[in-house]
Amino acid sequence: MTTSPRQKVLIVDDEPDIRELLEITLGRMKLDTFSARSLGEARALLHREAFDLCLTDMRLPDGTGLDLVQHLQQRYPQLPVAMITAYGSLETAINALKAGAFDFLTKPVDLARLRELVASALRVPAAGGVTSIERRLLGDSPPMRNLRRQIDKLARSQAPVYISGESGSGKELVARLIHEQGPRAGQPFVPVNCGAIPSELMESEFFGHRKGSFSGAVEDKPGLFQAAHGGTLFLDEVADLPLSMQVKLLRAIQEKAVRSVGGQQETVVDVRILCATHKDLDAEVAAGRFRQDLYYRLNVIELRVPSLRERRDDIEALAGQMLKRLASSTGQPAARLHPQALEALKNYRFPGNVRELENVLERAYTLCENRMIEADDLRLSEGNCAAEGGIADLTQIDNLEDYLENVERKLILQALEETRWNRTAAAQRLNLSFRSMRYRLKKLGLD
Repeated sequence: MTTSPRQKVLIVDDEPDIRELLEITLGRMKLDTFSARSLGEARALLHREAFDLCLTDMRLPDGTGLDLVQHLQQRYPQLPVAMITAYGSLETAINALKAGAFDFLTKPVDLARLRELVASALRVPAAGGVTSIERRLLGDSPPMRNLRRQIDKLARSQAPVYISGESGSGKELVARLIHEQGPRAGQPFVPVNCGAIPSELMESEFFGHRKGSFSGAVEDKPGLFQAAHGGTLFLDEVADLPLSMQVKLLRAIQEKAVRSVGGQQETVVDVRILCATHKDLDAEVAAGRFRQDLYYRLNVIELRVPSLRERRDDIEALAGQMLKRLASSTGQPAARLHPQALEALKNYRFPGNVRELENVLERAYTLCENRMIEADDLRLSEGNCAAEGGIADLTQIDNLEDYLENVERKLILQALEETRWNRTAAAQRLNLSFRSMRYRLKKLGLD
């Protein structure tokens, strides 16, 4: 009877006591360990052996753990690496996660946390889940290809991710894909709309409550953190959390433990936090509506989901898939889009993004004749059609200068919205110099 080869872990630390502690602990987990005292020794071992995990200290005699993380990202991107940092070195840990580390540990090393991290890291699937992501996240435009690559990479990490994007662009789907492609795939994915929970019930919903802790608490109830233990907690519309709840959420994330309402002891929880909002979190922080310290804990890595306006070439494939799904659900033959209807969709601004496209097609599918969706069946809002910036009839123009200024303002605003108000990117999109862009913004009162 043949036995499968034991998994190998590379330990990089110049302190003999730490190396010995890690070797003993991992040996009891039936893992083979190789130790290096420096960056140079680690690189030599990596060249000779194939490893399943790397644990590295931050401070090394000939460099830093960050140097090793970057080396691994370049040469061995499939190898999960965890950073061991001094207690309280949050900034170092965040830099490690941004550089590509799977997770981090603080000294003194908590052995239970170490075993948990190692077990999770060894469950990281091999890269190449892009095919399954493609089936769920349609589109072959450059923004979507880039988004799928980022999802595949972020799924292999435990870093908190802030998913930004407009309403209806698919932020929850992106969060689910990050969860499903990662080592927590077999554990719960718990989504919560932070704006839909009454403020007086938030603490109970997030952390649970004990029987009798308040009027109506007739039994013990676990909270969302406990429900997501071992898996992923997705905080949608996180900007809607009141400041009082933001403080409690920050503590739960920092301590990796929660205390239920009316409870006396804290419960350790192991969750990966993903969050999203359609609001500009930077602006919310600047306005004092969102805590800066919580922002830095949640926004370790930002992943932006493109709007439908930025990937118009994907509309045909998306519409085709949605119409097939509608036909399947009704048992009717699939409807087709008339070329003029497809053109109308491509020229529409879609403020509601993919969710709005789905609603538009569902309505048109019901209204159309002979399974052919005409442009009139779409009933698109004229105010959001790109054609509105076209040439008007002379009878509609009272003053040419005012008309041209209005067209210019609309196009500049559209470019700014599509680049999240990045003036340099908007100027490039309009083929303007930055100086010319700045002049026009000032002239139009948009600066």
